[in-house]
Amino acid sequence: MTTKKPQKIKKPTRAQAEDAVRTLIRWAGDDPTREGLLDTPKRVVKSYEEFFAGYDVAPESILSRTFKDVQGYDEMIVLRDINFHSHCEHHMVPFTGHVHIAYIPTSRVLGISKLARLVDVYAKRLQVQEALTAQIAHTLQNVLKPKGVAVVVEATHMCMTTRGVHKPGTIMQTSQLLGLFRSDSRTRQEFFSLLKQK
Repeated sequence: MTTKKPQKIKKPTRAQAEDAVRTLIRWAGDDPTREGLLDTPKRVVKSYEEFFAGYDVAPESILSRTFKDVQGYDEMIVLRDINFHSHCEHHMVPFTGHVHIAYIPTSRVLGISKLARLVDVYAKRLQVQEALTAQIAHTLQNVLKPKGVAVVVEATHMCMTTRGVHKPGTIMQTSQLLGLFRSDSRTRQEFFSLLKQK
């Protein structure tokens, strides 16, 4: 599987984006010209630049620098509990949680910060958790060519906790297993047992 790249679109101007926020404020029933809301459109647009910065970064570029001199290390590498914040593409409200990543290198390894940055690039886009999980795993597999990749995402979704069914405390788990993590039960079991060692 190849990760689908977002289609390049012509962005509205900052002024158009701020006007859209004013429209939403009016639609919610308030007055965008009252004192407390005067600068809200600017603040919202600035926030969106941060929330959705992942559209401006090519995920593969983050993984371009690798290290070969690892003394022949070829066992599992696991990075757990990578915090992330994303936004549901269905309701545009946050979902937050942790990502756990493992891979078994062939000849190259990554600096550990690269894994966290890869998570951020995909999280800082409009997302669904299933796609986020697959995108991280397949990008690692395609660029690094390891013997296997495993990604587990655990998240709480505000679209379920603060609206709709109102079920706070609910956690959604997704996983994507590739290579040895999918084909070899012992490798898979080792990975999941490591995740339980909190």
